[in-house]
Amino acid sequence: MKQIVVTGAGRIGSTIAEMLGASGDYAVTVADRSAEQLAVLPAHPRIAGVAADLSDTGALTNVLDGAFAVLNAAPYHLTVPIAEAAARAGTHYLDLTEDVRSTRRVKEIAASAGTAFIPQCGLAPGFITIAANSLAKRFDTLHDVRMRVGALPQFPANALNYNLTWSPEGVINEYCEPCEAIVDGQLKEVAPMEGLEEFSLDGVRYEAFNTSGGLGSICQSLDGRVRNLNYRTIRYPGHAAIMKILLNDLRLAERRDLLKELFEHALPATMQDVVVIFVTITGLKNGRLLQESYANTIHADPAGPGAHSAIQKTTAAGICTVLDLLAAGKLPASGLVQQEDIALDDFLANRFGRTYLPEDRAACAA
Repeated sequence: MKQIVVTGAGRIGSTIAEMLGASGDYAVTVADRSAEQLAVLPAHPRIAGVAADLSDTGALTNVLDGAFAVLNAAPYHLTVPIAEAAARAGTHYLDLTEDVRSTRRVKEIAASAGTAFIPQCGLAPGFITIAANSLAKRFDTLHDVRMRVGALPQFPANALNYNLTWSPEGVINEYCEPCEAIVDGQLKEVAPMEGLEEFSLDGVRYEAFNTSGGLGSICQSLDGRVRNLNYRTIRYPGHAAIMKILLNDLRLAERRDLLKELFEHALPATMQDVVVIFVTITGLKNGRLLQESYANTIHADPAGPGAHSAIQKTTAAGICTVLDLLAAGKLPASGLVQQEDIALDDFLANRFGRTYLPEDRAACAA
């Protein structure tokens, strides 16, 4: 049984611990500085909690001693000290961060590491990159790669058409930081909240706009091979216009702590959410201009004990799947491992990865 440390005892971290503990193959220690969070971890003989300051690299190195891997589900500003502790402890490192700056530092650490460093193992970045790269490999010449993901309330009931489904710090960060894209064959930074578009999927109307961090490393991997590549977050129509007023006109992009406080005060969280994934690739195949798409919607579990939101189970399933593939020897055991290195078929065949199967197929596989 492999020893795993999960950093962060929030909704995602506790879900990761629950999935791994229930598998029977992993013993999980969840590290967090919050005694309150640790006290409500799932009760399971293979799950334990330990109080730790995740910003203290030295102390965390001791917690990681002897562990097979650390799965980082802590806020993005703790990414670097946790990655540094993993390198010191000689422990495999996986994370969920969407923060571009932190990921650049993780890649630097990975360059001299004797263990695997696998950043951005969640939904976006994470699965969206695996799906897009899988489609892209089918083309002889790539023209356009469009990646769209949203975690949305099933029943929006406010002007923003939005409820908190995951970390408010993460949402604000992706709305405010520069975004990577390939435009007319050139790797560029583009402004967040721009590039607004509308589309329909399964009869539901959505909008999408630039946000930071969802691409992972696929821009670098496909640079020089694709004309246009971008990532946009999906919301219900009208959300972007109000957010631009808050961020730009009221200048709350300069006061993120205040914006976070407003979000937490005024936007109720919900467990009744839906994850929407939409990838479209156009290019040449055998001399013909073709388009291929991947679309999927994943709903929250029905209400009841042990129920998970859609964003909880997709994010946790992503990193648990990558851990399983690493443990099975299907991924490199040292240095940087990118999401593009993961085969979609291997991912979806995994016991955790089946979360991402279309819901009718997932029911048949259960």
